[in-house]
Amino acid sequence: LAAADPRVLALAAQVTESREQDIPLLLLKLKGILHSASLGYEESKKIKQDIYDYDLTQYCMLILRQDHSRLRGGWATAAQLAEILSHCCVGLEVKEVPEEFYKKFLPSAIDNLLVLGRRLQARFIRVIKDEEKQDFLRWFQTVTDAICWLFGGHIQLAACVLQNDHFLQLLITDDVETAIIMMSVLHNILRVNSSVLLQVDEETLHSVLDELVYKLSSTTNPVIGNAATKLLLLVAKFCKQLVKLLTARYKGLKGLLSKQWTGKGFDRDLSQLLDLLYLEQSNGKGEMQRQHQAACKIQAMWRGFQTRRRLKKLPQAVTTLQRSFRAKREQELQHLKKQKEDEALKLQMRLQRQKAMRVFHERQLASLEIIHASQVNKYMEEMEGKSALTIQRFWRGYRARRNFHQQRQSLKEYKAAVIIQRAACKFLEKRRRRRALSPWKGPKGLTDEQRLALQQKVDEYIKLHPASQMSEEMSKELHMQAQEKLAQFLLRSRLDQRAAQRRETLLAQVNTDVELLMNAPGLAETTEKDLDVFMSRSIPVAAKARQSHNTMLKYTRWPWWKKLGDEFVEDDVIPDDALNAEAELETLFIGGRK
Repeated sequence: LAAADPRVLALAAQVTESREQDIPLLLLKLKGILHSASLGYEESKKIKQDIYDYDLTQYCMLILRQDHSRLRGGWATAAQLAEILSHCCVGLEVKEVPEEFYKKFLPSAIDNLLVLGRRLQARFIRVIKDEEKQDFLRWFQTVTDAICWLFGGHIQLAACVLQNDHFLQLLITDDVETAIIMMSVLHNILRVNSSVLLQVDEETLHSVLDELVYKLSSTTNPVIGNAATKLLLLVAKFCKQLVKLLTARYKGLKGLLSKQWTGKGFDRDLSQLLDLLYLEQSNGKGEMQRQHQAACKIQAMWRGFQTRRRLKKLPQAVTTLQRSFRAKREQELQHLKKQKEDEALKLQMRLQRQKAMRVFHERQLASLEIIHASQVNKYMEEMEGKSALTIQRFWRGYRARRNFHQQRQSLKEYKAAVIIQRAACKFLEKRRRRRALSPWKGPKGLTDEQRLALQQKVDEYIKLHPASQMSEEMSKELHMQAQEKLAQFLLRSRLDQRAAQRRETLLAQVNTDVELLMNAPGLAETTEKDLDVFMSRSIPVAAKARQSHNTMLKYTRWPWWKKLGDEFVEDDVIPDDALNAEAELETLFIGGRK
């Protein structure tokens, strides 16, 4: 045995080791191997045998059935692989197990090529842009040429192509360009094997002829008419039995051809077909035959209509399925995106919280460094109180918002009920106003018996509920007591209001002083303007503060032994009330910058 071609061996090894999505582009190298300029017939035959032995043709055939819109290379690669597959199979003579090649592999290759052609035809019909339409039409032409090349090298495949359901579905189309290409494929089939129509079953033969006659009757395009006429002429020339079938099954065909297609540019072929049909019709005429042909024509048009309607519904189902799939995938992507955003937000909030806690602790430490040691406990108590108030405020706000959200629906219902009631009251009021006043009717008089019964009831009620009597002096005394209590209440409320105003004023003043002290600059940065802010407008207060400050400075300059106890204090001891005044002033300074 001769050694295999090294290029085929290398390509087979690459295909085996490569990923599935990279295989189509690797198989395109077979085109360069097959079209080498130095190859002769025997060498080309040997290379095709090696390609088949290493299952590269099997790879090409299997890839053709995939959806190439999701693969690398797209539909252009698929069209080139179809051409490569047809060239690999034509001229190949398999000696080992030929039944598998001729009865399984080649029919499968034809089926996959027709499936690829259907997908290209469907996309050609759906696209809108002219450039994309031209690309899909060129790729469709390449695939149909590959099919023609394949059954041209293996004549037995002509019947296989004609009996395939995908071929009939490709032929049944309203698109002019793809219909012309498919009729050229049918023309090549008849030219390669003229007796193929007698080899197929009757249903396939009738379907093909019905579609050709339908195209002649449903369109006015001369290109379609010319192609269909040539096909019918070719069918009539090759077999006399088919001429009988045409005259018997389609009674109105001759009138249709002569009236609608005369003078369209193909009169020669048209006259030959009409001569053959009239010659066959002259052998036997009858009313029953014409009725039968008319019924057959109606059935053919109805079958064609049903088939087209069924085929038109298929893309809608596929589109619906794709839309639902894309919507579900988009929903999953949105869910993942939202989940990632929530995680990022949680992480950011945790970092911000940590940063805020760190800044808070730094500020607290800085404040502790500034505050006098004797005021630390008081400062910590104040901070704890403020923290507790802050926590309580946030908790009350959260609880109020939660209760509000829980009661929102009931509030909406209450407001809606109020609006409805208001509208109903307005409507009833308007209707009462519009209603005409009825004439006044006096009350009915009472009889003597009714008047006596009513008088008895009134007397009984007066006996059971006697009226309380009060003297004029008691009324005046009660009036005076009420006036005194009212005056006391008004005086007390006026005093309480003045006290509340005074408390609010003092609280605002304290808050302002605290804010000024918190924002006060350090001693190194203090200017005269900053000093003016802290100067009191009251002269006695300013004098007292200056005196207390001088006393405290003098106390701090004493030696340590003068501060030990009362037994060492001399005559110039600073009184305790001066120190206490200084301490009171120091308690106001609780902040500032270091």
